[in-house]
Amino acid sequence: MNISIRRPRHDKSFPAASLAGQGGGSSNSDVTNRKNLLLLIQLRWLAVAGQVLTILVTQYWFAIPLPLAEMAGVVLFLVGLNIFSLLALRGNRRISNTQLFVALIFDMAALTTQLYLSGGASNPFVSLYLLQITLGAALLTPWSTWILVVAASGCFVFLIFVFQPIAIPHHGGSDLLALHLRGMFICFVLAAGLIVIFMTRINRNLRERDAYLADLRQRSAEEDHIVRMGLLASGAAHELGTPLSTISVILSDWRHMRGIKRNRELSEDVVEMLAQIERCKSIVTGILMSSGQARGEGTIRTTIRHFLDDLVQEWRVSRQPFRLDYENGFEPDDEMVSDTALKQVIFNVLDNAYEASHDWVGVTAERQDDRLVFSVNDRGSGFDKDILAALGQPYMSSKGRPGGGLGLFLVFNVVSKLGGDISVRNTAKGACVTLSLPLAALTNGTDHHA
Repeated sequence: MNISIRRPRHDKSFPAASLAGQGGGSSNSDVTNRKNLLLLIQLRWLAVAGQVLTILVTQYWFAIPLPLAEMAGVVLFLVGLNIFSLLALRGNRRISNTQLFVALIFDMAALTTQLYLSGGASNPFVSLYLLQITLGAALLTPWSTWILVVAASGCFVFLIFVFQPIAIPHHGGSDLLALHLRGMFICFVLAAGLIVIFMTRINRNLRERDAYLADLRQRSAEEDHIVRMGLLASGAAHELGTPLSTISVILSDWRHMRGIKRNRELSEDVVEMLAQIERCKSIVTGILMSSGQARGEGTIRTTIRHFLDDLVQEWRVSRQPFRLDYENGFEPDDEMVSDTALKQVIFNVLDNAYEASHDWVGVTAERQDDRLVFSVNDRGSGFDKDILAALGQPYMSSKGRPGGGLGLFLVFNVVSKLGGDISVRNTAKGACVTLSLPLAALTNGTDHHA
């Protein structure tokens, strides 16, 4: 079973049409308005096609003469407006609520002109004003929408009194009513189709926005969990410093006592305890330095090959596995800044492999394009399906002890912050965990947070 886990790198331009027109200088608002303008452009193309089809059907099927030149000019105006809007989208200028409002006003003006040229308020297509108001209600701020309502009402009243009458070849009342009903039906189908298309897009945008916000909430909860863990670790490091120093002093005194000097085994035990105490103090110091509470000796610059070699050698000496097969094939080498967090990440992965397989641990490092690929293999029992499905979540572990799973939780978050991904899979002999990290995040010493 193979699971590749990559934190979703969300584009900050998530589509959220329901947030349109909220104004302000935020990037999310600007990108949302850009998507809304693109939606208007697409709907305008449909409107242009619908107008052309309606004009042709009215002129040549119903044999109703229309001012084709003037009406064609309005259609060309809409085409030009779309081209101008596309050019605006290609630029880097912000798209504001006002620009969306002006675009809808132009659409309303074009519709009013077409209705003026074809019978005014008696034209069954006058109900298309409701479609434009629907668009405004979904895309604009409330004040803009109400202005749009007032403008549409004014245009309707204007068309009642001012319009160019059209010569209808039918003289009977029943024929005129039937013609009007046909026009109303065509208008209904056109408006219903555009509303369905539009609302479908809006619902899809809302679902994508909700998924984006849900992921943000999850990331926020994870980062809050990490901050609390960091504070606890820092506090524990402070508290452990004093008792470790006290134990170190006592052991040093014991080491020089005659009775212990004469007992070789006891003397060796004291020396070993002193060494382990020093190791504990070094770990505590590393925690404090990582949290910024101790002054380090400055930035340590190295290369990726040397960083990995030193790291694996340090782990080998401290853990003393029965067999460790290590192959460093990272070429060509690159400079990097020694990263304590990355070091701890790799230590956690190695520790997990060692706990599952004391007899053998295999480690390989290689360069694939612009990425460092670091793989750790073991000959353990592998991951259960349930654990694989929930890897990266805190306290998800097969070890059955309190607090288990936090190591991998930190591994996933640090790798994600560096812009990398993790692949976890079961092999025929055990398990394999592969870290893939972009070299830019290592060589520049910067976070590539999605």
